[in-house]
Amino acid sequence: MSRVFWVRHGPTHARSMVGWSDLPADLSDGPALERLAAHLPAEAVVVSSDLLRATATADAIAGTRTRLPHETGLREIHFGDWELQAFDTIPDQDRLRAFWDTPGDIRAPGGESWHEVVGRVGGTLGRLHAAFPGRDIVAVAHMGVILTQVQAALGVDAFTAFSHRIDPLSVTEIHRHGNGWTAAAINHRP
Repeated sequence: MSRVFWVRHGPTHARSMVGWSDLPADLSDGPALERLAAHLPAEAVVVSSDLLRATATADAIAGTRTRLPHETGLREIHFGDWELQAFDTIPDQDRLRAFWDTPGDIRAPGGESWHEVVGRVGGTLGRLHAAFPGRDIVAVAHMGVILTQVQAALGVDAFTAFSHRIDPLSVTEIHRHGNGWTAAAINHRP
């Protein structure tokens, strides 16, 4: 069995659609970071998205664990022209609603679709499992990335996966048994 402990990065306090923008995380809650680090398996390898909010969070909780190079494949959804815009300021509200209500092939102009994110994250995770067979992995990433794994573990559609809350500094623990996945915990706050 392999376990992946998905950690959402620290809060950015942004009130807009944040995908590939490189905003820093607020890591001022030292006790929360200490609890999180203590909750994670000591022998796990630690990997993160290459975006600052994820790399800084991973560095803050890595401790003595082996820190792997950053993975661009673990970046958040690329929101293209919608990046850093508030939901109500996006001109094409019908397309925006369809993006969230029927996730799949719909994308923001210049961005990526849900299916593309699922493929990107799945490919990255496959490489990590091949490189570290049977090892626990702590992956510090983003809400959308983690929801791709919730969808896979629960065997639900993307819309249902979107109904799950993924808070900053939470842990979503996914287990791999053979070729299948199960969710041991979603949005756990140590």
